[in-house]
Amino acid sequence: MNAERHVGDVGVLLGRERNVVAMEERIVIVGAGQAGGELAAGLRKQGYKGRVLLLGDEAHPPYQRPPLSKGFLQGKVALTDLYLKPLATYERFDIELKSGTRVEAIDRAAREVSLGDGSRLAYDKLVLATGGRARPLSLPGLEGARLENLFSVRSISDIEAMRGRFVPGNHLVIVGGGYVGLEVAAVAVQLGLRVTLLEAAPRLLSRVTGPEVSSFIEKLHRERGVELRLSCEVRSLELDEARRQVRGVGFACHGVPERLEADLVLVGIGLIPNTELASAAGLAVDNGIVVDEYACTADPNILAIGDCANQPSAYTGGRIRLESVPNAIEHARVAAATLMGKREPSSAIPWFWSDQYGLKLQMVGLSTGYEQCVTRSSAEGKEFSAFYLKDRRVIAADVIGRPAEFMAARRLVSSRAEVDAARLGDVAVPLASIAA
Repeated sequence: MNAERHVGDVGVLLGRERNVVAMEERIVIVGAGQAGGELAAGLRKQGYKGRVLLLGDEAHPPYQRPPLSKGFLQGKVALTDLYLKPLATYERFDIELKSGTRVEAIDRAAREVSLGDGSRLAYDKLVLATGGRARPLSLPGLEGARLENLFSVRSISDIEAMRGRFVPGNHLVIVGGGYVGLEVAAVAVQLGLRVTLLEAAPRLLSRVTGPEVSSFIEKLHRERGVELRLSCEVRSLELDEARRQVRGVGFACHGVPERLEADLVLVGIGLIPNTELASAAGLAVDNGIVVDEYACTADPNILAIGDCANQPSAYTGGRIRLESVPNAIEHARVAAATLMGKREPSSAIPWFWSDQYGLKLQMVGLSTGYEQCVTRSSAEGKEFSAFYLKDRRVIAADVIGRPAEFMAARRLVSSRAEVDAARLGDVAVPLASIAA
């Protein structure tokens, strides 16, 4: 029996006549995010002639997530501007996009997936691009509570639910001093909210950058009115009688208990990769779905890409799971090549970006294990770069407000050449000349 005959007509279904394509090879992509959308288009660009089915459990076509906590929250980016491609593009590329479709299980023996409506869908090759979900606060007493003013930032619906509470004068308490929390803080104070940010570590962005950049970012936010509380442990949420609203946040700073009233609370404490489908199907999972350098799992018919995948890294020499748009795009490229019968492992250097108060922060490489930090320009100014050295080589760089310098920074990291720290820190020496 053709398993697809049970598939409901959900979302946008674009494609050719079924009786023609029934015999064609089909690639099913689970996850219509950045990685899944890039892969579907990439397959067509590389000349893949079989069927491509792109399944997403949200109501939207693939869209950009970075603007959610910035321009979209601020109302400067329209919903349709988030979409990676116009809907017509999927039709033109003959990609069968099924929005609002949830995959419940994988039957590896039958090479089928079970969908939320009870139907089954056969595949020849399956790609898991399932992304991740916001890590929730784990506090006693919150079990079963559906709190109307407790938010995270992961989807369009998250922002649409939160935006109505962004009223001047409201007090926003943010838990987590990572990029998401800081980006939302920047938008909120610009919209007239009072903002208090609680961070567990002694400094902001402590997992991803050095103290010099943390200090720069801290000063940037304090100057604009964000109250920062560092070395804080959130201990409780105070709820109203109906258990539908958060009224206050209990925490301890340096061990001293305190309480803050809150009109709304944002939790930005990281992401949990969506690996449950893979795990239940017996695929290896270790901080992500384990894949090789070609995005393949141990099952020759199943690949995994993007935020949900743990992959070998030529850059680190170990394994890594990255949560970033550049990684999603690069990993989709690797998977497309694999599915087209090529072998093209990634040699890309990780890079990221953020925008806060109109200031662009660009990061390349990973600073873990660095021995020396060399800065260019003054941390007192509006532009600032930090280079992280190990064995006299630049392994990572943070470039703030100096986009023209970022390409040179990328070359420095990728070249792995030894550098003179004194010249690197001298703003009179063009960075391009050091990177050449």
